[in-house]
Amino acid sequence: MPRTTRFCPPGVPQHVIQRGNNRQPTFKGRVDFAFYCRLMEQYAEEHGVALHGWVLMTNHVHLLATPSTERSLSDYMQSIGRRYVRYFNRRHDRTGGLWEGRFRSCLIDSENYLLGCQRYIEMNPVSAGMVRNPEDYWWSSYQCHGLGKTSEMHSPHPLYQALGKDPSERQRRYRQLFAKPMPDFLKDQIRKTVKSGRTLGSIEFKSQLKAKYGISD
Repeated sequence: MPRTTRFCPPGVPQHVIQRGNNRQPTFKGRVDFAFYCRLMEQYAEEHGVALHGWVLMTNHVHLLATPSTERSLSDYMQSIGRRYVRYFNRRHDRTGGLWEGRFRSCLIDSENYLLGCQRYIEMNPVSAGMVRNPEDYWWSSYQCHGLGKTSEMHSPHPLYQALGKDPSERQRRYRQLFAKPMPDFLKDQIRKTVKSGRTLGSIEFKSQLKAKYGISD
């Protein structure tokens, strides 16, 4: 399915994937992961991006983020990508590109899909057989949502905040969301929409986007 033209309305969350070219490794150890995290933090503030969720895998990255302007997300990903490639090439004595073209993204209907998408992102290491439980993987926002780790780059979404009246309750209720397997149809929806660039949302949400921004899906 071909990707649609990228739209980036401010205030609408997006699921983002950036893959290594030919699925080659983009992270070769803790130092690489840590450097990428520093870039995520630095450029989120600089470009006005609220970073709700993330996971850094060995050859790709998932983000869940809300841009403040139409250019925020593209500028954010470009800034991270270019600087990280320079770092990675120097550190690992290589030349050339690292990423698979432009990043992929799709708009997210917060009310109906945001927490499900965030859960999908944080379950990636489990789905890939890298760890048994999401809390066992360090380079993921589950450390913040489920375990209470603090991170300067983390901007918890209001729907996460609404899970409880205090951090302990929010973390407990969030962990409960992972008690049952995610339905296959939902995982398929998430994969297909971010691959194609189509909106992950209800008919009503898509109608609202069309009325407000002229975006059709």
